[in-house]
This record gives sequence, structure tokens and C-alpha cells, in this order.
Amino acid sequence: MTSLQLTGGWIEVVAGVMFSGKSEELMRRVRRAIIARKRVQVFKSHLDNRYAGLFAISSHDGRTVEAIPVDSSAQIAARIDPTAHVIAVDEAQFLDEGICDLATTLASRGRRVILAGTDTDFRGEPFGPMPRLLAIAELVDKLHAICVLCGAPACRNQRLIEGEPAPWDSPVIMVGAKESYEARCRACHIVRRRDETQGKLF
Repeated sequence: MTSLQLTGGWIEVVAGVMFSGKSEELMRRVRRAIIARKRVQVFKSHLDNRYAGLFAISSHDGRTVEAIPVDSSAQIAARIDPTAHVIAVDEAQFLDEGICDLATTLASRGRRVILAGTDTDFRGEPFGPMPRLLAIAELVDKLHAICVLCGAPACRNQRLIEGEPAPWDSPVIMVGAKESYEARCRACHIVRRRDETQGKLF
């Protein structure tokens, strides 16, 4: 993270592909805020219950932090602790666009807002509210993983279905881990497109 010194409230976004360490970085910032004796609240999308269950966020290496599961930005707004200095949100890509306005409001009221999320979907396209969050944040860190095929910096989420690249028309949201996704670079990333005339994938 930059050494820029900020006062009042602000927004931080940690973005990147799966397996790049986004949740780990969010947890690191949360722990440092706690050490600094700041009151912290952590939220997460209820869709993510892969490793630590519904009431915690976790990194792929197994570290966890307690979190409040939510379905929407409105639920976060309703549960904000008025005494909290820091509001952290993991898996922000699964939330609605209202998270952008909520983050702005919280920052304007002097809160430090930390959001982590995957910025592109399995097709390599912008994911949910992440593009706008990146635009309105004071601090942005984009993390990369390692491409499992060639070892280059990975910037894409490769979705796999029965070991094969997922078709273009697959649902955008499909929660999974190593059995369903790989980190890949642009050159190694594959999305099968459907031939509309013959129904074949290529």
C-alpha cells in the first residue's frame, strides 16, 4: 500500500484475480487497525462460504477473521456500528452498485473503508460494482497471482467445468475454489464461445 498519508475518511480497494491474496491483504489491514486500537467491522457477501463458513472471511492459506454475512449494501448500512472507525468488506464484486454510494457516504463521515474483490469475471470483463469502486477510491492496489500454465503474472480467472474452460454463456456468478478456477495470464486464459449456427463450442 502507498505511503500516502490520509486524514479524515477514505476508500481503499484491493482488487485482483482469485489466489492473488486479496482477502489476506484485507485481513492484514484489519489486524493492523485493531493493533492501532481502532474499532473495526468486517462484512462479507453471504455467497462466499468456501473456507471459514458463513461468519468469517479467510485466505486460501487458511487464515480467518470474523465477519458479518450480508446480501446487499442496504444490509451493511443497517448494521454499521456508529462507533466503528474502519469498515471492511470482502468479496465486494458480489454486492450491488449501492455499495459505491455507501462507501462514499462512510468515507465522507470520516470512516476508513476497505473493500476487496475480484475486478473481472471469468470472461475477463469488469465484475459488478468493482469498476466504480476502483474509480472512486483514494487508494487502489491491484494484485496478481501466478499463471498455473506458464508462470507469468496472472490477471484472469479461468473457470473450469469438468476440467475444461467454461462456455461464454455460463452464469457470471459461480462460487468455487481450486476445483473450479485457476489463475491465468491473458495469453493462457480461455473462454469457449458458442457457434450460434451449430451450437458448437470453440
